[in-house]
Amino acid sequence: MHGSIEAGRYYQLLTRAPFPIQHRNPMDEFIDGLLTEEASEQPSDSKKPEDLHMELPEWYSEKKFNQARRFFWDNSFGLASSMMLGLIGVFAVPSILRVLVSSRRSSSVYTAYKRYLSTLLHTISWFENELKPGSISWRSLHAVRIRHVRAGLAAKMKGIGIVSQRDVALTQFGFIGFSLLKSDKFGVRQMQEGDWEAYNHFWRVIGHMIGLEDRYNICRKSVDETRQVCKILLDRVFTPCLDNVPEYFEHMARVMLDGMWSVNPTVNTTAFLYWARYLADVPGYIYTEAERVEFQRKLRDQLKGKSDDIGVDSSTLTLKPALEGLPSRPPRILYLRDYDTIESIPEYKKLSFAAKYKLAANNFLMAFYSTYIGKLYLNLNYIFSLLLMKYFPYLAFFRFGIKSSLVNIFVEDPIDDTEPKPNSEYYLPEPPMPWYKTVLSVFYW
Repeated sequence: MHGSIEAGRYYQLLTRAPFPIQHRNPMDEFIDGLLTEEASEQPSDSKKPEDLHMELPEWYSEKKFNQARRFFWDNSFGLASSMMLGLIGVFAVPSILRVLVSSRRSSSVYTAYKRYLSTLLHTISWFENELKPGSISWRSLHAVRIRHVRAGLAAKMKGIGIVSQRDVALTQFGFIGFSLLKSDKFGVRQMQEGDWEAYNHFWRVIGHMIGLEDRYNICRKSVDETRQVCKILLDRVFTPCLDNVPEYFEHMARVMLDGMWSVNPTVNTTAFLYWARYLADVPGYIYTEAERVEFQRKLRDQLKGKSDDIGVDSSTLTLKPALEGLPSRPPRILYLRDYDTIESIPEYKKLSFAAKYKLAANNFLMAFYSTYIGKLYLNLNYIFSLLLMKYFPYLAFFRFGIKSSLVNIFVEDPIDDTEPKPNSEYYLPEPPMPWYKTVLSVFYW
């Protein structure tokens, strides 16, 4: 009896406390769980490939899933662009990159072409087909899941890690993160009610189908929660990782972009690398005048009245990376005077004329895409390009041969022994592009 009275008085003291009781954001708690050692050590699947069994989650909504499929085709040009740039971000995750390098399936331009065109066509199949047992999309997801298991087992045998639940979740960001956080950068503006909720549901289902446990699935029950998760992951993982990329990032990202040029000649490698870092808020990668002014303000705040000649370490403008495995490097110092104009920005100055042209063209196209006519034209253009990718990748025919260029998503990607080059080799000054290549680059938007 005495104990219950004391408990009652303690409760009264708590409820009369002059300060509010702080509650943690549930999404912060989710991220903490995702970034634990447990998540990084838990395989993407605990079963052998031959024992895998797929079934729809109990919360699956066919109506939402099919609405998301329609939403994708309504915005296919912009959403597909966001996925390619998101893939560049995924390469910056050390544990994922180690497995990719060890697989030997994407270290050359040709193998990267086969692997990532296959990845693209797998993804497109999920939007083209209903998700039912025996359908192409169902078979595709089963094939992807098996490949994750095999890649994880091979990496484990080599002693370099596994394909973990955390890796699959961070890869999920590559497909949805930039489109959710920065849809305006991709011209995704004309939408029907519930489209983003449906799109979130779609990727939540896809995550489940490839073995991602609900507790690690970055697509949460509502799109607002998913946006919060993606923003935290951007700040804690992708921004710091793209500011200080792991070894072989440059090689793996560049051969992927070079390979994809074979089916999309608008791809410019250095422009896309700049654009990915720009979208990831890497300090110093800016494009508009408003962003330049705001960035100079941030630098002044960091200097706190000190001389402009001191400069600011880029790492002080980002959060401490939440992942292990990033290299040690000298500080990347940012000077206030370098941001007096867009043209004087160090990273922008390094770009070739062709790369600067592609950045300008991309910005123009995304603005055009936000209009009705622009969306209609560029979506049709993208659908036509998909037909070429599947059945007549003419540029790849010239580079790799006709038979070698065609991709069957249900056939395992080829292996070769190309050794990836260290990042340092890509930081050397590039020779000037011949004038005729510069002129030709203007004709490919």
